[in-house]
Amino acid sequence: MPAHIQPFFDPASATFTYVVHGEGDARCAIIDPVLGLDVRHGRLLTEPADRVAGYVRAQGLAVEWLLETHVHADHVSASAYLKGQLGGRIGISRHIVEVQRVFGETFNLAGLRGPAGAAAGADFDHLFGDDEPFAIGSLPATTMHVPGHTPADIAYRIDGDAVFVGDTLFHPDVGTARCDFPGGDATRLYRSIRRLLSLPPETRLFLCHDYPPAGRPQVRWQTDVLTQRRANVHVRDDMSMEDFVAMRTARDATLALPNLYYPSVQINIRAGRMPEAEDNGTAYLKVPLALHSA
Repeated sequence: MPAHIQPFFDPASATFTYVVHGEGDARCAIIDPVLGLDVRHGRLLTEPADRVAGYVRAQGLAVEWLLETHVHADHVSASAYLKGQLGGRIGISRHIVEVQRVFGETFNLAGLRGPAGAAAGADFDHLFGDDEPFAIGSLPATTMHVPGHTPADIAYRIDGDAVFVGDTLFHPDVGTARCDFPGGDATRLYRSIRRLLSLPPETRLFLCHDYPPAGRPQVRWQTDVLTQRRANVHVRDDMSMEDFVAMRTARDATLALPNLYYPSVQINIRAGRMPEAEDNGTAYLKVPLALHSA
């Protein structure tokens, strides 16, 4: 039974969300759902997630899984919001605890600090291991741990020939993920990419983002292994690991942090759950400050 894959694009964050289910099967997964965040006015915007929820309801689907490919640093996850609307279990790599540990220290979050924070992983319903089989209704699926962008990046291989790669790879004319976030590692990213590109050449790869360069106005959510091996501007087959690491390291040194880095990370390490409201009934996000001389 082939997989039906419905993409949704959020232009504010250049993010793709996917609803995946078997043809004739109502059980589905939602991958990398998005909430908008208006930082200037302190408002969460539910429209991107509501479009997905509207599709799920219109198609008569039942959500089994809300799958995160990693802790996103450029948008807020809608997994907790959609779980409240539609049900389902939130899943992510078991290596999320490494990311939580780092940012638990950054944001001074009780329960996530230290080597064995009591709340590590607790906001997620399932922590996937590498090569772990699971199912979306009748669709067989398995995980692939693909660290490098972060320690906890995971790809989902569904029905054999559809792989949701998160930020690990972009469209061939855009390249690959950055590696300068905490725990990122260009050598590990190269090895993760080679693992993905060792899949059969016709394997379809579904992207988490697209940033079309000049001359290509249309966004694209799908590519394949063979096209990536032949044409990816950062990591085609003739790119050695040494050259890739040098390129990635130099390029990352020029990149600014995403606009929503601090707000999104502290929400997303908790599966899209908002901070607890304080005694005035309002929830707050933190921005760590450091003093710099002019």
